[in-house]
Amino acid sequence: MIDRLIDPAADPVLVMVQGATGRTARRHIQRMAAHGTRIVAGVSHRAAGQSLDGVPLFLSAKAARDATGAEASLLMVPPLSVLAAATEALEAGVKLIVTVTEGIPVHDTMRLHRAVADHGATWIGASSPGLAVPGRIKLGFLPDICLAPGPIAIWSKSGTLSYETALRLIGRGLGQSAWIGVGGDPVKGTRFADLVTPFRGHDATRAVVIVGEIGGDEEEELAERLIAEPIGKPVYAILAGSAAPEGRMMGHAGAIVAGGRGDFRSKADALEAAGVHVFRALEPMIDRITTDLKESIH
Repeated sequence: MIDRLIDPAADPVLVMVQGATGRTARRHIQRMAAHGTRIVAGVSHRAAGQSLDGVPLFLSAKAARDATGAEASLLMVPPLSVLAAATEALEAGVKLIVTVTEGIPVHDTMRLHRAVADHGATWIGASSPGLAVPGRIKLGFLPDICLAPGPIAIWSKSGTLSYETALRLIGRGLGQSAWIGVGGDPVKGTRFADLVTPFRGHDATRAVVIVGEIGGDEEEELAERLIAEPIGKPVYAILAGSAAPEGRMMGHAGAIVAGGRGDFRSKADALEAAGVHVFRALEPMIDRITTDLKESIH
């Protein structure tokens, strides 16, 4: 499904929003639609049969998919409701699940990971700001001020740091070919390494920016994939948490260093061995990208 999302020649993806009548969902449905997202249905157990800003509301994901052909679902529901809502969407035939909710129980994310694999679907999240192909689709709450078409793919574990990265790059005339927020939880649907294949042949992407952080082994896993299967375009990375103490969680559930693994140095060493340009601070990375891609500015 990632290939479909980033293919400029593909038909627009039809989207449903589960939990559509919540306050946050109502606000972001308008913003996503204004960005070009084809939102064709909402799911609401209390307002089925009504509409919200022209979007018809249904009692279940199955009813929404049967009536509209929705292929993707953005879940804007509380943490303890995510597993049930996502399972409902998968059983209805939805092939892309995006979960922006923080605090989903780990056992639920493990069960959801298995369900997604069993249904041959793609899951972005948990604890993700969403994804976007600027000017084409936005699923989640990525700030519009940080979105602009351009040549750089952003893959991020950290929402806030990726917002600042994107905004500064836009200030240099460099927007995004795509932005995938993989999320910062320890159990998630899509990891950095999973994005190498779909972006390798993506002509609109001239460079990739990784917004990583301490904790886990996702950056090391990406480095191994890049060594085995080079992506064929420059990759830059900024890693948050270089000064974090061992054993203390820093912000995200997955951002914890323990047992000598997942620290800044191990991630930086692995990525640099794979040819990635690694930075501790944002501005030097922005300067380097601008220099390397200067013809994209003019």
